[in-house]
Amino acid sequence: MQVPGRKAPAPEATTKARGDAGEDEALRFLVAEGLQLVARNYRTPGRGGGEVDLIMRERDGTLVFVEVRKRASRAFGGAAASIGLAKRRRIVLAARHWLMRLGRTPACRFDVVSIEGGTLQWLRAAFDAG
Repeated sequence: MQVPGRKAPAPEATTKARGDAGEDEALRFLVAEGLQLVARNYRTPGRGGGEVDLIMRERDGTLVFVEVRKRASRAFGGAAASIGLAKRRRIVLAARHWLMRLGRTPACRFDVVSIEGGTLQWLRAAFDAG
């Protein structure tokens, strides 16, 4: 029930808050696993670009571009299955844009952290840049 004189919270804000909480949880988990945060929510400039939720570095120097997906349940294929071809392409685009600023390109991979119904799963090398 809506209180008179107050706006109902925007669904996007609620969705964003849940997404941010999922990223926080994934970040804590990956740091506990020995990875170091390099950047968070890296976006390419302009419209139609891409975004990488977390850019992490393994102990051996490998850069890890991480997509975080949080879902309440496995319905509709679950969190990891929601990362389609178009989304993967936008992640790769953002990763390539970020890598352009480096003098030499280190070893890299694309991981997914899925959180479904309170269960976190880390999928290493979940997809390729090709």
